[in-house]
Amino acid sequence: MSPKPRPKSRKDKFYLVSLGCSKNTVDSESIAQVLQQNHMLSVSAPQDAEVLIVNTCGFIDNAKQESINVLRELVAGKRYGQMVIAAGCLSQRYGAALVQEVAGLDGVIGTRRWMDIFDLITRLRQRPHPEPLYHLPSEANVVGLDERGVLRASVQGASAYLKIADGCRRPCAFCAIPKIKGTAVSRPVASIVAEAVKLQALGVKELLLIAQDTTDYGYDLGLKDGLAHLLEAIVTAAPNIPWIRIMYAYPGYVTEKLMATMAQYPQILPYLDMPLQHGHRETLKRMKRPANIEWVYETVGKLRAMIPNLAVRTTFIVGYPGETDEEFEGLLTFVKDLQFDRVGAFKYSYEIGTPSATLPNQVADEVKEARYDALMRLQQGISLAKNQAWVGKTLDVLVEGHGVSEDDSSATLSLARSFRDAPEIDGYVLVEGELPVGEIVPVRITGATTYDLIGTVETSAPIVIEAGKRYGEGMLPLS
Repeated sequence: MSPKPRPKSRKDKFYLVSLGCSKNTVDSESIAQVLQQNHMLSVSAPQDAEVLIVNTCGFIDNAKQESINVLRELVAGKRYGQMVIAAGCLSQRYGAALVQEVAGLDGVIGTRRWMDIFDLITRLRQRPHPEPLYHLPSEANVVGLDERGVLRASVQGASAYLKIADGCRRPCAFCAIPKIKGTAVSRPVASIVAEAVKLQALGVKELLLIAQDTTDYGYDLGLKDGLAHLLEAIVTAAPNIPWIRIMYAYPGYVTEKLMATMAQYPQILPYLDMPLQHGHRETLKRMKRPANIEWVYETVGKLRAMIPNLAVRTTFIVGYPGETDEEFEGLLTFVKDLQFDRVGAFKYSYEIGTPSATLPNQVADEVKEARYDALMRLQQGISLAKNQAWVGKTLDVLVEGHGVSEDDSSATLSLARSFRDAPEIDGYVLVEGELPVGEIVPVRITGATTYDLIGTVETSAPIVIEAGKRYGEGMLPLS
């Protein structure tokens, strides 16, 4: 008789929790790939794993507290033979202090050497005493060159986030990212393009390029207009990815070449996410952000002239230290003038160790709340008008899932997104009926709400999904 196969050891299994933004999600996927390369299996329940990992977020207070709470919960339920590791931004930022905050942590690994996760686990298994081990290198200059052959992307349905760089060299006074991630480090063009080709082979329909600052891509590689250069390379190598979306552009670095590249290639969606943070020169100066307001007006005007139907998304902070009534009114005027398609807003929350934390004239919480409400009320009216302008026209939409109507629970709806809608942060197109998930289909827009559009399947022509073609055959032009 042949011997029975040995059961898998618990040491071969890991449980991973990913918190925070899409950039963190990509890092979590990469961590999982490194562990799988080393013959570890991912499981969906912590009790089934020997290694428990939380990829933390350390950007704002609520995110930090969520990370701490998840770590404490896992440590509290830890049984003999299990280890709990804190990874990510909170780990990089606080290191040993995090172990004091969460007693019982076994290991801490930061953002700059996530690829060493299995090495840390090996050291933890071999340690003679139960004290925690740390892996927090101060430099990240090997990122992009020593990524252990993993795919630096997170595939979510038919969409994929592809990280093109890490770190940031911008001096924003309110942000701790450079302290956490280090300076900007671009990944090699060839590596990114090869991964885009792999994602194309997986059937990905939407590629979202992400970094702390996508428009800074290639600066450290000596590339001029690096993002435009990268986009051209991706479009050439992966022509069957219909949608390519640019996220996290930095004001002042949206160049003429980038605009021309976006206008030239139909695969590159007419969508730009450009967090501006404020609309008044003096506030921006205190933020250590680009304060040339005239540049924004001129650039948005050029973009809209060169790229028909361009959707511009931005983000603002209200209640920044020293923000006067006049400065806030300047922000409202700025929003009225520019008529952004999408606006996200945050109430200022100081970050320990950042220059803004020590600024005088901190704004009272009730004032922040009132200003946040006023900004969002203004934008809601703009967003509704923008959405209503699409009624009667046809849009290609990427189907993400199904739901039911609030008015009729027996009526099935398809949840979809158009070129105007980035995943998770923008609205939906709600379509009558059950459309195939993961496909791009033409939809006639029949209604609009503040954040979402409503539509029906375009029946005047067959569904045609053609690489590099923004509009379906026989559809109305988006004008």
